[in-house]
Amino acid sequence: MRYYLKKYWGANLLAVLLALVVCALQTGNNLLLMQTFQGIIDRDLRSFFFWMALLTGSWFVLMWINGLQEYCQGRAVRLMNNAVRRDMTATLLAKSHVQFHERDTGEYLSWFTNDVNQIETLAWQPFYQCVACGASALFSAVALLTLHWSLLVAALVNVAVMMLVPQLFNKRMEKLGKDCEAGQAQATGRLKDILAGYDVLRSFGREQRFRQGAAEASEQIEKPKFKLTYVKGFVSAGFGCANIAVQMLIDVLIGILSIRGVILQSALMGGGNLCGSLSNGIGTMAQLLLSFSATKPYFDKITVRADDAQEGESGGLHALNNAITVQDLTFQYDEKPVLWDLSLTFKKGGKYALTGPSGCGKSTLLKLLLGWLPDYGGTIRFDGADAHGFTPEQLQQQMSYIEQNVFLFNSTIRDNITLGEDFTDAQMEKALRDSALLGDLAAMRSGLDTPVGEDGSNLSGGQKQRVAIARALIHDRSILLVDEGTSALDQKNAGLVEESLLANPELTLILVSHHLAPERKARFTSVYDLESVAAHQQIA
Repeated sequence: MRYYLKKYWGANLLAVLLALVVCALQTGNNLLLMQTFQGIIDRDLRSFFFWMALLTGSWFVLMWINGLQEYCQGRAVRLMNNAVRRDMTATLLAKSHVQFHERDTGEYLSWFTNDVNQIETLAWQPFYQCVACGASALFSAVALLTLHWSLLVAALVNVAVMMLVPQLFNKRMEKLGKDCEAGQAQATGRLKDILAGYDVLRSFGREQRFRQGAAEASEQIEKPKFKLTYVKGFVSAGFGCANIAVQMLIDVLIGILSIRGVILQSALMGGGNLCGSLSNGIGTMAQLLLSFSATKPYFDKITVRADDAQEGESGGLHALNNAITVQDLTFQYDEKPVLWDLSLTFKKGGKYALTGPSGCGKSTLLKLLLGWLPDYGGTIRFDGADAHGFTPEQLQQQMSYIEQNVFLFNSTIRDNITLGEDFTDAQMEKALRDSALLGDLAAMRSGLDTPVGEDGSNLSGGQKQRVAIARALIHDRSILLVDEGTSALDQKNAGLVEESLLANPELTLILVSHHLAPERKARFTSVYDLESVAAHQQIA
């Protein structure tokens, strides 16, 4: 929390200074009110109108400065919220493939929405409220001191009591904050799952499950939040009672001093307001301090600062010059072995197919080459360089991966191919031709600027895969890993795409397929049946 307040200290300082001015004016208005009523008590009409005019003008100034303060505060909160989201993004980018997929994407979505909203509610707003309450209490204490020293002593006793009591509830509020955060994250993931299954549930007439799932997720969000709210409410009630007791004691003291003529009689009116500002300010500030404890779980998730994160990886993998060698490769998921003592070679420019039944490790091998699964036995070398010496990002500077379930952004075909980079018309035309996408674009009124819809919903499965292939080709990677990447294409287009990939002499192609017809096998440099290769190497 302190990091972001310091990062935008200028914006926060301006908002805080304006808040101090507002509090000073509010306290001054109480003193002006006392002078106004003193004119009534003294039956001095001229004095009464003078102080009334001054009080009215002060209130007008106060309103305008208060509006300016809210603008500056809103601007500072916007800057800090955006910084939090940038740091969340940097934290996610710092995760490995395995670490990222340990959590559901719905939980990460909750970081950017629910968590930031909670941070604003439990951190930024209470911070400014604390400043206002503290300033109000301070100015009120100074004003009371001008009336009589005993009132300041009473105020200091009140401060001591109201600041010590909240310490009893810090751990409790922190735990409630963690429960609230965890419940919201899980519920967001559950809602995402329910929404993704909308068509399935409707087609099987299971609307009730959709309603029930949404209702349960809603309750999962609201229940811990409600608990946090009512606990804060009861704590606030206790503080409120303490405030009332202290305020009544100070009012009695003001009454005694006024009756004895030590202070102005009008202090019975303005002094009561000052006491209320003092006690309420301290009491509210003490309650708000509890909110800071509840934000700790949200800030703890941020482990990387965007300002400290590196923009790119240096010393990445160079274009392949010789071969990728896999030697004595062993890998298992938990206790289940998938690959063992596997040795293969993929030469530069070669075209290789990985075949075999489901579960024999074809897709796993691609993920190992990509660096997504670093915990394996044996070695993987690129031109003799150990793959463990590179990050997944560095490895993927030369590799593109096309999987069966293609993801497309909810933008245009052009944007999904280029990913925001600039390419020449010639580069684009070649990628479209080699991916067999030109025919599809000719039938689309907007061509490359056709919106693909959410997750490519406006395109067929084959069109989505052709877009993915064009995306891989235009970014000019020297190694292309295809995991059933042409499975959704019809035979004609699949043949065109495969032919263009096989005909590229600079491209090292490793393609996963469950089955290959004999005529297709002949077009590859080598076809590795992982089941038979593993069995042969085990026997050897």
